[in-house]
Amino acid sequence: MAFRCFTRKSETRRRLASFFLGDFTSKTTKTINPISDVSTTLSLRQIVSVFEYKNVCGGFREYHDGRPRGPLWRGKKLIGKEALFVISGLKRFKDDEEKLPKFIKTHVLRLLKMDLIAVLTELERQQEVSLALTVFKVMQRQDWYKPDIFLYKDLIIALARAKRMDDVLQLWESMKKENLFPDSQAYTEVIRGFLSSGSPADAMNIYEDMKSSPDPPEELPFRILLKGLLPHPLLRNKVKQDFEEIFPDSSIYDPPQEIFGAR
Repeated sequence: MAFRCFTRKSETRRRLASFFLGDFTSKTTKTINPISDVSTTLSLRQIVSVFEYKNVCGGFREYHDGRPRGPLWRGKKLIGKEALFVISGLKRFKDDEEKLPKFIKTHVLRLLKMDLIAVLTELERQQEVSLALTVFKVMQRQDWYKPDIFLYKDLIIALARAKRMDDVLQLWESMKKENLFPDSQAYTEVIRGFLSSGSPADAMNIYEDMKSSPDPPEELPFRILLKGLLPHPLLRNKVKQDFEEIFPDSSIYDPPQEIFGAR
């Protein structure tokens, strides 16, 4: 088996060398300057060496540089080593009530601003919402912290998708105290989360906040609310009237009344 692999490698090298040398001689027969010939020869040798280095024998590569493959490595390159160490430690001690506060005190509080934001973003991406909420509270106690709607928005959306609606409500109230208003995506996810958890009253409270937002509303949160309020026709009619006033050129599909319980 080893002899066959070695034979294939030798044949492949000879074919590549003959191919490039033939192409090289055909293109350089009319060349007069010897310096350009030397530079071209060097580039040819470099090309052949690259092909020899990346040669594949029996379907397996002959080398491996030790780095993981795929998008995971490309994402981790944007995060510093200290931030990666903190993320790993937080996940390791997340169920340990004694070690987690000590780890936060000794390592999380030492992070710079951008590293701490990177830790928060990565925990949200990994759906470690409890740890992300803990890191956000640590961030709020820093001297450099200023209310930022994007930090609130990403964390609220992550909590809503994880069905952590009690935490969403607390974070939402904190955001309102800082006079921040999220965008349509945040309203949509939070309204959907409250409706799917069986809390139409909380969904209507978020809806009222959306109407008082300085940004103009969009159709998607209205349609999510109209669909989720089918079992509650009184609330749905109120939202429908507002929708028709704000979007007079848009239409709403009303299913038969017996579907949503109207008598």
